[in-house]
Amino acid sequence: MITLFWACLAGGALFAVVSVVLGDLMSNALDGLLDFLSVDFLQPMVIASAVTAFGGAGILLDKYTDLGWIAVLALAVLIAVLLGAAVYFGYVKPMANSEVSTGFSLQDLAGKVGRVTVAIPAHGYGEVMVRIGAGNTNQIASSFDAADIPAGAEIVVIDVKESVLRVSQFEIGKGDEQHA
Repeated sequence: MITLFWACLAGGALFAVVSVVLGDLMSNALDGLLDFLSVDFLQPMVIASAVTAFGGAGILLDKYTDLGWIAVLALAVLIAVLLGAAVYFGYVKPMANSEVSTGFSLQDLAGKVGRVTVAIPAHGYGEVMVRIGAGNTNQIASSFDAADIPAGAEIVVIDVKESVLRVSQFEIGKGDEQHA
């Protein structure tokens, strides 16, 4: 049994070192090979942590306790599962949730507020800057209301048609006067 624990400890530690040093090369070489393991918690880091913890816990429990091999095996498995869960919920999941993408669809801009950078004539095109995600995007725009919109005016994107934002001047309080 001690041989199994040492093999798990060494194998997990070796996997950790190899994945740090050769991570990108391995990921390109195994592209798609392990896609069947697409369950969220079966991340290589979680599995390697659990296997390493199993081996280390087994060695320590075997050496420093008088427990039988079944109890040592059961406790080592329990420790491995707990440490794997801790790695998943403490590191893997928060890091996956913190990813920020700069990609967007023009359809995502509907309802967003922006500012006119190049004046928009009543029956022509201008340019607007809209904040999306962590940055700004400049897009071609036309007037939804067929009214001139000067540069610097605040706008709201009404819809997108043929890759052109159709915007209307954003006037705070315009609708509030009717309800007062």
